[in-house]
Amino acid sequence: MPQVFIKTYGCQMNERDSEQVAAMFLSAGYELADSPERADVVLINTCSVREKAELKALGKMGILCAQQAARPWVVFGFMGCMSQSKGKELFREVPRLDIVTGTRQYHNVFSLCHRLLLQRLAAASAEPRRRGAHICEVGEEAGFQNQIRDHLPTRGGCTAFVSIMQGCEMRCSYCIVPHTRGRECSRPAADILHEARELVANGVKEITLLGQIVNRYGKDEPIINGRGAFVRLLEQLHEIDGLLRIRFTSPHPIGFRQDLVQAYTYLPKLCSHIHFPMQSGSDRILQLMRRPYKNEKYLSLCEAMREARPDLAITTDIIVGFPGETDEDYLQTKAAVERIQFDNAFIFQYSPRRDTPAALMDDQICLRVKEERNHDLLETVNRIATARNQALVGTDQLILVEGPSKTNAQRMQGRSSQNKPIIIMKGAAAAGQLLPVRITECTGFTLYGEVQ
Repeated sequence: MPQVFIKTYGCQMNERDSEQVAAMFLSAGYELADSPERADVVLINTCSVREKAELKALGKMGILCAQQAARPWVVFGFMGCMSQSKGKELFREVPRLDIVTGTRQYHNVFSLCHRLLLQRLAAASAEPRRRGAHICEVGEEAGFQNQIRDHLPTRGGCTAFVSIMQGCEMRCSYCIVPHTRGRECSRPAADILHEARELVANGVKEITLLGQIVNRYGKDEPIINGRGAFVRLLEQLHEIDGLLRIRFTSPHPIGFRQDLVQAYTYLPKLCSHIHFPMQSGSDRILQLMRRPYKNEKYLSLCEAMREARPDLAITTDIIVGFPGETDEDYLQTKAAVERIQFDNAFIFQYSPRRDTPAALMDDQICLRVKEERNHDLLETVNRIATARNQALVGTDQLILVEGPSKTNAQRMQGRSSQNKPIIIMKGAAAAGQLLPVRITECTGFTLYGEVQ
């Protein structure tokens, strides 16, 4: 059987897109290769949020193409955000590359790769083909957002991602995503619910709803009984028998309505965790970022959610070293972190992205200052997160067991409703079980427990 190898960089949306593509190959009789050296089709799903992610993907593809010089039939392809952004330019950077497909062409990846592979295998000449086929598909097709459910993940597991919308229209000054992911398009609720029921029928216990700005799902639909389309979708998913947990990522303060805050008071399947990007604690920097809210609104939303769900864990994204960020601006961000007491934060040094307004701004911050602020804020976040985790020792938590620990085959790993990783002894549970666990130890970001 032919084999396909897929490497994914970037966000959970990319992971879900890769799952879709993998399932398309599996349904056609391919196998998933455990290494690129054995694959007949080699794909990299790319990210463009930061330059480092693009360089990693380009470097990886260059190495893979060189390693496969003795196997001229192998098909090499880039998918995703970098493909959407750079298009045909990628063929100049990696001449052996065959296929480039954008963020709205995932449903066509298999057919493009399979057709090319068959052509090469059928060729009479064994002459090595050193150059790629240079097939580029980055356009948008009508109804593309409904294609993301055509092929469900088939690799098993008790958790799954479900894409409910595509695109972003916020136009933050530092962000390339609106260019790579395009306009916002929501899937019909009936299709999402059908996919969720099929996943549950296949053993899935927890789903995570995905969208560039997930709470803007159905933004053009009417408010009914005080509830917007996103909260109504959460309520409908909550009624699915066998579905134990619901998560979503990532929301935006704009469009974050009171009905979503209140959902934490009456939807017990909605997990006690939210990843809620803050980006900066300075109103001046938020304005330069084109984030259309003030920091106090963001902080008030966090506090309102914790009032609705007292055990809510909040994680966030923060950018340090944005153009023009002063020491005072940075200290305002640090103060916001102290006020909210985040359970964790992903801190990024500002990285200029081409075709974004921020890349052309004056007062670009030097690398030394970015690194200093990154290090200082990371110390603050880690101190707070460790203390919050340490406070859980001696408490009882309900965990969904996901499978063997990645670092110790004699143990199993699960997650609490707060998305905390918790390690238990193997033999005490099986994957897919929801079990009460007494927390016995904390080692920073990892918790250990005993099944009760």
